Amino acid sequence: MNKISEALDQYTGICKETIVDSAAKLSKSFEKIIIDVLLLYMVIPGKINFTQMGKYGRHGEQTYRNNFGRLRSKSLNWLRFNVSLALRYFGSEGRKAIAIDPCYLSKAGKKTPHIGRFWSGCAGAVKHGLEIMGLGLIDIDSHNCMMLRAHQTPGNFELKKRNMTLVDHYIAVIKRYRKELLKLSNLIVADAFFSTRTFYDGIRKHGFHLISRFRDNAHLCYLYEGERSGKRGRPKMIDGKIDLKKLDMSRMLPIFVDGLPGMAYTLIAYSKALKCKVRLVIWIMPDKKRKLFFSTDTSLSGEDVLDFYRTRFQIEFCYRDAKQHCGLTDSQARDANKLDCAFNASFASLNVAKVMMKERGMDYSMSNFKLLMTNTFLTKRIFEASRYRPNQNLINHIFKELFGCAA
Repeated sequence: MNKISEALDQYTGICKETIVDSAAKLSKSFEKIIIDVLLLYMVIPGKINFTQMGKYGRHGEQTYRNNFGRLRSKSLNWLRFNVSLALRYFGSEGRKAIAIDPCYLSKAGKKTPHIGRFWSGCAGAVKHGLEIMGLGLIDIDSHNCMMLRAHQTPGNFELKKRNMTLVDHYIAVIKRYRKELLKLSNLIVADAFFSTRTFYDGIRKHGFHLISRFRDNAHLCYLYEGERSGKRGRPKMIDGKIDLKKLDMSRMLPIFVDGLPGMAYTLIAYSKALKCKVRLVIWIMPDKKRKLFFSTDTSLSGEDVLDFYRTRFQIEFCYRDAKQHCGLTDSQARDANKLDCAFNASFASLNVAKVMMKERGMDYSMSNFKLLMTNTFLTKRIFEASRYRPNQNLINHIFKELFGCAA
Protein backbone atom coordinates (compact mmCIF):
# COMPACT_ATOMS: atom_id res chain seq x y z
CA MET A 1 0.00 0.00 0.00
CA ASN A 2 3.07 2.29 0.03
CA LYS A 3 2.49 3.72 -3.43
CA ILE A 4 -1.20 4.25 -2.73
CA SER A 5 -0.65 6.21 0.49
CA GLU A 6 2.48 8.09 -0.62
CA ALA A 7 0.74 11.47 -0.97
CA LEU A 8 -1.16 11.03 2.31
CA ASP A 9 2.01 10.01 4.15
CA GLN A 10 3.89 13.04 2.83
CA TYR A 11 1.08 15.37 3.92
CA THR A 12 0.89 13.92 7.45
CA GLY A 13 4.70 13.88 7.60
CA ILE A 14 4.81 17.65 6.98
CA CYS A 15 2.23 18.13 9.75
CA LYS A 16 4.27 16.06 12.24
CA GLU A 17 7.52 17.87 11.41
CA THR A 18 5.84 21.25 11.77
CA ILE A 19 4.40 20.38 15.18
CA VAL A 20 7.92 19.45 16.32
CA ASP A 21 9.40 22.66 14.85
CA SER A 22 6.74 24.80 16.54
CA ALA A 23 7.69 23.29 19.93
CA ALA A 24 4.08 22.39 20.71
CA LYS A 25 3.72 20.26 23.85
CA LEU A 26 0.95 17.86 22.85
CA SER A 27 0.01 14.43 24.10
CA LYS A 28 0.39 11.69 21.50
CA SER A 29 -3.36 11.10 21.33
CA PHE A 30 -4.13 14.79 20.78
CA GLU A 31 -1.32 15.12 18.22
CA LYS A 32 -2.84 12.25 16.22
CA ILE A 33 -6.25 13.93 16.28
CA ILE A 34 -4.83 17.28 15.10
CA ILE A 35 -2.97 15.60 12.21
CA ASP A 36 -6.11 13.64 11.38
CA VAL A 37 -8.15 16.88 11.36
CA LEU A 38 -5.69 18.66 9.04
CA LEU A 39 -5.77 15.68 6.68
CA LEU A 40 -9.58 15.58 6.72
CA TYR A 41 -9.72 19.27 5.75
CA MET A 42 -7.85 18.30 2.59
CA VAL A 43 -9.64 15.05 1.66
CA ILE A 44 -13.31 15.65 2.50
CA PRO A 45 -15.22 16.69 -0.64
CA GLY A 46 -18.00 19.23 -0.14
CA LYS A 47 -18.76 20.78 3.23
CA ILE A 48 -16.32 20.16 6.08
CA ASN A 49 -18.07 19.89 9.46
CA PHE A 50 -18.14 17.54 12.45
CA THR A 51 -20.64 15.19 10.81
CA GLN A 52 -18.44 14.78 7.75
CA MET A 53 -15.37 14.29 9.93
CA GLY A 54 -17.14 11.46 11.75
CA LYS A 55 -17.89 9.78 8.39
CA TYR A 56 -14.42 10.12 6.86
CA GLY A 57 -12.15 10.17 9.92
CA ARG A 58 -10.77 7.53 12.25
CA HIS A 59 -12.73 8.85 15.22
CA GLY A 60 -16.36 9.47 16.05
CA GLU A 61 -18.11 12.79 15.50
CA GLN A 62 -18.24 13.54 19.24
CA THR A 63 -14.47 13.06 19.57
CA TYR A 64 -13.84 15.81 17.04
CA ARG A 65 -16.39 18.09 18.70
CA ASN A 66 -14.80 17.64 22.13
CA ASN A 67 -11.22 18.15 20.95
CA PHE A 68 -12.08 21.27 18.98
CA GLY A 69 -13.51 22.73 22.16
CA ARG A 70 -10.47 21.86 24.28
CA LEU A 71 -7.88 23.08 21.79
CA ARG A 72 -6.80 26.26 23.60
CA SER A 73 -5.92 24.30 26.71
CA LYS A 74 -3.86 21.77 24.73
CA SER A 75 -0.94 24.13 23.91
CA LEU A 76 -1.13 24.11 20.11
CA ASN A 77 -0.02 27.57 19.02
CA TRP A 78 -1.47 28.11 15.54
CA LEU A 79 0.74 31.13 14.92
CA ARG A 80 3.97 29.23 15.58
CA PHE A 81 2.70 26.28 13.59
CA ASN A 82 2.02 28.46 10.55
CA VAL A 83 5.23 30.49 10.97
CA SER A 84 7.18 27.22 10.75
CA LEU A 85 5.34 26.32 7.54
CA ALA A 86 5.82 29.81 6.09
CA LEU A 87 9.58 29.79 6.68
CA ARG A 88 9.78 26.31 5.17
CA TYR A 89 7.91 27.59 2.11
CA PHE A 90 9.63 30.98 1.68
CA GLY A 91 13.00 30.43 3.34
CA SER A 92 14.43 32.78 5.95
CA GLU A 93 15.87 35.29 3.45
CA GLY A 94 14.08 37.88 1.31
CA ARG A 95 11.78 40.87 1.79
CA LYS A 96 8.82 40.00 4.00
CA ALA A 97 5.97 41.87 5.68
CA ILE A 98 2.85 41.16 7.73
CA ALA A 99 -0.36 41.52 5.72
CA ILE A 100 -3.61 42.13 7.61
CA ASP A 101 -7.14 42.04 6.25
CA PRO A 102 -10.57 41.51 7.85
CA CYS A 103 -12.69 38.88 6.11
CA TYR A 104 -16.49 38.59 6.25
CA LEU A 105 -17.97 35.10 6.66
CA SER A 106 -21.64 34.44 5.99
CA LYS A 107 -23.45 32.98 9.00
CA ALA A 108 -27.15 32.66 9.84
CA GLY A 109 -28.75 32.45 13.29
CA LYS A 110 -28.46 34.48 16.48
CA LYS A 111 -26.65 32.21 18.97
CA THR A 112 -23.19 32.01 17.33
CA PRO A 113 -20.49 33.80 19.38
CA HIS A 114 -19.48 37.27 18.09
CA ILE A 115 -22.16 37.32 15.41
CA GLY A 116 -23.11 40.76 14.17
CA ARG A 117 -23.15 43.04 11.15
CA PHE A 118 -19.86 43.43 9.26
CA TRP A 119 -18.68 44.94 6.02
CA SER A 120 -18.58 42.52 3.08
CA GLY A 121 -16.23 43.63 0.33
CA CYS A 122 -17.75 41.23 -2.21
CA ALA A 123 -21.29 42.51 -1.60
CA GLY A 124 -20.17 46.11 -1.08
CA ALA A 125 -22.51 46.36 1.91
CA VAL A 126 -22.84 45.60 5.63
CA LYS A 127 -24.22 42.08 6.17
CA HIS A 128 -25.21 39.78 9.03
CA GLY A 129 -22.55 37.18 9.82
CA LEU A 130 -19.05 36.75 11.27
CA GLU A 131 -15.71 38.43 10.68
CA ILE A 132 -12.16 37.24 11.18
CA MET A 133 -9.03 39.35 11.28
CA GLY A 134 -6.49 37.51 9.14
CA LEU A 135 -2.73 37.83 9.64
CA GLY A 136 -0.54 36.64 6.79
CA LEU A 137 3.16 36.65 5.88
CA ILE A 138 3.84 38.00 2.39
CA ASP A 139 7.10 37.43 0.53
CA ILE A 140 7.86 40.01 -2.15
CA ASP A 141 10.37 37.94 -4.10
CA SER A 142 8.05 34.93 -4.53
CA HIS A 143 4.94 37.17 -4.69
CA ASN A 144 2.95 34.92 -2.37
CA CYS A 145 1.28 34.80 1.04
CA MET A 146 1.05 32.25 3.85
CA MET A 147 -1.65 32.68 6.49
CA LEU A 148 -0.42 32.94 10.09
CA ARG A 149 -3.47 33.39 12.29
CA ALA A 150 -7.19 34.08 12.18
CA HIS A 151 -8.76 35.96 15.09
CA GLN A 152 -12.52 36.43 15.33
CA THR A 153 -13.91 39.96 15.55
CA PRO A 154 -16.54 40.71 18.25
CA GLY A 155 -19.89 42.09 17.13
CA ASN A 156 -20.85 45.75 17.56
CA PHE A 157 -22.80 45.09 20.78
CA GLU A 158 -19.79 43.36 22.39
CA LEU A 159 -17.42 46.12 21.27
CA LYS A 160 -19.66 48.74 22.89
CA LYS A 161 -19.62 46.74 26.15
CA ARG A 162 -15.82 46.76 26.04
CA ASN A 163 -15.79 50.46 25.11
CA MET A 164 -13.80 49.66 21.96
CA THR A 165 -14.05 50.47 18.26
CA LEU A 166 -13.25 48.10 15.40
CA VAL A 167 -9.87 49.79 14.92
CA ASP A 168 -9.11 49.37 18.64
CA HIS A 169 -9.84 45.65 18.29
CA TYR A 170 -7.56 45.30 15.25
CA ILE A 171 -4.76 47.03 17.17
CA ALA A 172 -5.34 44.68 20.13
CA VAL A 173 -5.00 41.65 17.83
CA ILE A 174 -1.63 42.88 16.54
CA LYS A 175 -0.54 43.64 20.11
CA ARG A 176 -1.48 40.13 21.21
CA TYR A 177 0.79 38.47 18.63
CA ARG A 178 3.46 41.19 18.38
CA LYS A 179 6.37 39.14 19.79
CA GLU A 180 6.09 36.44 17.13
CA LEU A 181 5.29 38.93 14.36
CA LEU A 182 8.27 41.19 15.08
CA LYS A 183 10.59 38.20 14.60
CA LEU A 184 9.34 38.04 11.01
CA SER A 185 9.00 41.73 10.07
CA ASN A 186 8.22 45.15 11.54
CA LEU A 187 6.23 46.16 8.43
CA ILE A 188 2.44 45.87 8.40
CA VAL A 189 0.71 46.13 5.03
CA ALA A 190 -2.99 47.02 4.99
CA ASP A 191 -5.57 48.59 2.70
CA ALA A 192 -6.75 52.22 2.74
CA PHE A 193 -9.18 51.62 5.67
CA PHE A 194 -6.18 51.43 8.02
CA SER A 195 -4.44 54.64 6.83
CA THR A 196 -5.59 56.59 9.90
CA ARG A 197 -3.67 58.18 12.72
CA THR A 198 -5.52 56.09 15.33
CA PHE A 199 -4.38 52.83 13.78
CA TYR A 200 -0.85 54.02 13.00
CA ASP A 201 -0.28 55.38 16.52
CA GLY A 202 -1.62 52.11 17.93
CA ILE A 203 0.81 49.85 16.05
CA ARG A 204 3.76 52.26 16.29
CA LYS A 205 3.74 51.81 20.09
CA HIS A 206 4.47 48.12 19.50
CA GLY A 207 7.33 48.64 17.06
CA PHE A 208 5.59 48.40 13.67
CA HIS A 209 5.63 50.58 10.56
CA LEU A 210 2.64 50.90 8.23
CA ILE A 211 2.49 50.47 4.45
CA SER A 212 -0.87 51.42 3.01
CA ARG A 213 -2.73 53.70 0.59
CA PHE A 214 -4.04 57.20 1.23
CA ARG A 215 -7.44 58.41 0.14
CA ASP A 216 -7.33 60.27 -3.19
CA ASN A 217 -7.98 63.62 -1.44
CA ALA A 218 -5.35 63.20 1.31
CA HIS A 219 -3.64 66.37 2.55
CA LEU A 220 0.08 65.95 1.81
CA CYS A 221 2.88 68.52 1.89
CA TYR A 222 6.35 68.95 0.45
CA LEU A 223 9.20 69.05 2.96
CA TYR A 224 11.20 72.25 3.28
CA GLU A 225 14.73 71.67 2.01
CA GLY A 226 16.12 75.21 2.08
CA GLU A 227 18.54 76.78 4.52
CA ARG A 228 17.48 77.49 8.08
CA SER A 229 16.75 81.09 8.96
CA GLY A 230 18.61 80.96 12.26
CA LYS A 231 15.69 82.55 14.08
CA ARG A 232 14.29 81.26 17.35
CA GLY A 233 11.52 78.69 17.29
CA ARG A 234 10.80 75.47 15.49
CA PRO A 235 12.60 75.12 12.12
CA LYS A 236 10.41 75.29 9.02
CA MET A 237 9.42 71.77 7.94
CA ILE A 238 6.56 72.13 5.42
CA ASP A 239 6.92 73.89 2.08
CA GLY A 240 3.45 73.91 0.55
CA LYS A 241 0.68 71.44 -0.20
CA ILE A 242 1.17 68.79 -2.90
CA ASP A 243 -1.18 69.52 -5.79
CA LEU A 244 -1.72 66.19 -7.55
CA LYS A 245 -2.78 67.94 -10.76
CA LYS A 246 0.36 70.10 -10.85
CA LEU A 247 3.21 68.03 -9.44
CA ASP A 248 6.60 69.64 -8.89
CA MET A 249 8.77 67.11 -10.72
CA SER A 250 11.97 68.70 -9.39
CA ARG A 251 11.11 67.41 -5.90
CA MET A 252 10.50 63.76 -6.82
CA LEU A 253 12.12 60.82 -8.58
CA PRO A 254 10.56 58.52 -11.21
CA ILE A 255 10.39 54.81 -10.34
CA PHE A 256 9.96 51.82 -12.63
CA VAL A 257 8.16 48.62 -11.64
CA ASP A 258 7.63 45.71 -14.03
CA GLY A 259 4.05 45.37 -15.21
CA LEU A 260 2.93 48.73 -13.80
CA PRO A 261 1.02 50.76 -16.42
CA GLY A 262 1.43 54.52 -16.42
CA MET A 263 4.09 56.39 -14.46
CA ALA A 264 5.09 56.46 -10.78
CA TYR A 265 7.05 58.99 -8.74
CA THR A 266 8.37 58.98 -5.19
CA LEU A 267 9.43 61.52 -2.56
CA ILE A 268 9.55 62.03 1.20
CA ALA A 269 6.42 64.01 2.14
CA TYR A 270 4.53 65.10 5.26
CA SER A 271 1.11 63.61 6.00
CA LYS A 272 -1.25 65.91 7.83
CA ALA A 273 -3.50 62.96 8.77
CA LEU A 274 -0.72 60.82 10.28
CA LYS A 275 1.32 63.79 11.60
CA CYS A 276 4.57 62.29 10.35
CA LYS A 277 6.92 62.01 7.38
CA VAL A 278 6.18 59.23 4.90
CA ARG A 279 7.76 57.68 1.84
CA LEU A 280 5.12 58.63 -0.71
CA VAL A 281 4.54 56.98 -4.09
CA ILE A 282 2.29 58.75 -6.60
CA TRP A 283 1.03 56.43 -9.32
CA ILE A 284 -0.37 58.20 -12.39
CA MET A 285 -2.48 55.66 -14.26
CA PRO A 286 -3.01 55.71 -18.05
CA ASP A 287 -6.45 57.32 -17.53
CA LYS A 288 -4.69 60.13 -15.55
CA LYS A 289 -6.14 59.09 -12.19
CA ARG A 290 -3.76 59.27 -9.21
CA LYS A 291 -3.24 56.69 -6.47
CA LEU A 292 -1.21 57.44 -3.34
CA PHE A 293 0.80 54.72 -1.59
CA PHE A 294 2.99 55.30 1.43
CA SER A 295 5.24 53.81 4.08
CA THR A 296 5.94 55.31 7.49
CA ASP A 297 9.40 53.72 7.21
CA THR A 298 11.07 56.39 5.06
CA SER A 299 14.18 54.23 4.55
CA LEU A 300 12.24 52.07 2.08
CA SER A 301 12.50 52.85 -1.62
CA GLY A 302 9.49 53.74 -3.73
CA GLU A 303 9.82 50.43 -5.58
CA ASP A 304 9.69 48.55 -2.28
CA VAL A 305 6.52 50.39 -1.20
CA LEU A 306 4.76 49.49 -4.44
CA ASP A 307 5.99 45.88 -4.34
CA PHE A 308 4.81 45.41 -0.75
CA TYR A 309 1.39 46.94 -1.34
CA ARG A 310 0.76 45.04 -4.58
CA THR A 311 1.76 41.74 -2.94
CA ARG A 312 -0.72 42.43 -0.10
CA PHE A 313 -3.52 41.28 -2.40
CA GLN A 314 -2.19 37.69 -2.19
CA ILE A 315 -3.96 37.37 1.17
CA GLU A 316 -7.24 37.59 -0.75
CA PHE A 317 -6.30 34.46 -2.71
CA CYS A 318 -5.66 32.66 0.59
CA TYR A 319 -9.21 33.56 1.68
CA ARG A 320 -10.58 32.40 -1.68
CA ASP A 321 -8.82 29.01 -1.55
CA ALA A 322 -9.71 28.46 2.11
CA LYS A 323 -13.40 29.16 1.39
CA GLN A 324 -13.57 27.03 -1.76
CA HIS A 325 -11.43 24.05 -0.74
CA CYS A 326 -10.65 24.08 3.00
CA GLY A 327 -14.05 24.65 4.63
CA LEU A 328 -13.43 28.12 6.04
CA THR A 329 -17.17 28.93 6.03
CA ASP A 330 -18.50 25.42 6.77
CA SER A 331 -18.25 25.13 10.56
CA GLN A 332 -21.62 24.88 12.29
CA ALA A 333 -20.18 25.20 15.81
CA ARG A 334 -21.67 27.61 18.33
CA ASP A 335 -18.67 27.80 20.65
CA ALA A 336 -15.92 30.42 20.38
CA ASN A 337 -13.07 27.91 20.90
CA LYS A 338 -14.46 25.50 18.32
CA LEU A 339 -14.88 28.28 15.77
CA ASP A 340 -11.34 29.51 16.42
CA CYS A 341 -10.01 26.00 15.85
CA ALA A 342 -12.08 25.56 12.67
CA PHE A 343 -10.87 28.83 11.12
CA ASN A 344 -7.21 28.20 11.91
CA ALA A 345 -7.29 24.52 10.93
CA SER A 346 -8.63 25.62 7.56
CA PHE A 347 -5.69 27.99 7.00
CA ALA A 348 -3.16 25.50 8.41
CA SER A 349 -4.32 22.78 5.99
CA LEU A 350 -4.00 25.28 3.13
CA ASN A 351 -0.42 26.09 4.20
CA VAL A 352 0.53 22.41 4.41
CA ALA A 353 -0.89 21.90 0.92
CA LYS A 354 1.21 24.79 -0.43
CA VAL A 355 4.39 23.37 1.11
CA MET A 356 3.65 19.90 -0.25
CA MET A 357 2.92 21.18 -3.77
CA LYS A 358 6.19 23.10 -3.79
CA GLU A 359 8.24 20.15 -2.52
CA ARG A 360 6.65 17.79 -5.08
CA GLY A 361 7.30 20.26 -7.90
CA MET A 362 3.59 20.64 -8.70
CA ASP A 363 2.04 23.70 -10.30
CA TYR A 364 -0.06 25.55 -7.74
CA SER A 365 -3.70 24.51 -8.08
CA MET A 366 -5.74 23.84 -4.96
CA SER A 367 -8.50 22.28 -7.06
CA ASN A 368 -6.18 19.68 -8.62
CA PHE A 369 -4.34 19.06 -5.35
CA LYS A 370 -7.53 18.43 -3.40
CA LEU A 371 -8.76 16.04 -6.10
CA LEU A 372 -5.48 14.15 -5.86
CA MET A 373 -5.72 13.90 -2.07
CA THR A 374 -9.42 12.94 -2.09
CA ASN A 375 -8.96 10.25 -4.77
CA THR A 376 -5.89 8.86 -3.00
CA PHE A 377 -7.74 8.76 0.33
CA LEU A 378 -10.80 6.99 -1.12
CA THR A 379 -8.69 4.51 -3.11
CA LYS A 380 -6.72 3.61 0.01
CA ARG A 381 -9.94 3.29 2.04
CA ILE A 382 -11.48 0.92 -0.53
CA PHE A 383 -8.45 -1.37 -0.56
CA GLU A 384 -8.24 -1.34 3.25
CA ALA A 385 -11.94 -2.21 3.59
CA SER A 386 -11.69 -5.05 1.06
CA ARG A 387 -8.46 -6.34 2.68
CA TYR A 388 -7.00 -6.74 -0.80
CA ARG A 389 -3.34 -6.02 -1.51
CA PRO A 390 -2.86 -5.62 -5.27
CA ASN A 391 0.45 -6.00 -7.11
CA GLN A 392 1.36 -2.34 -7.47
CA ASN A 393 3.96 -2.90 -10.20
CA LEU A 394 1.46 -4.66 -12.45
CA ILE A 395 -1.36 -2.16 -12.10
CA ASN A 396 0.65 1.03 -11.57
CA HIS A 397 -1.13 2.66 -14.52
CA ILE A 398 -4.50 1.96 -12.83
CA PHE A 399 -3.34 3.76 -9.65
CA LYS A 400 -2.29 6.78 -11.70
CA GLU A 401 -5.68 6.82 -13.40
CA LEU A 402 -7.52 6.56 -10.09
CA PHE A 403 -5.47 9.30 -8.43
CA GLY A 404 -5.82 11.65 -11.38
CA CYS A 405 -9.50 11.00 -11.99
CA ALA A 406 -11.35 14.24 -12.83
CA ALA A 407 -8.23 16.34 -12.24
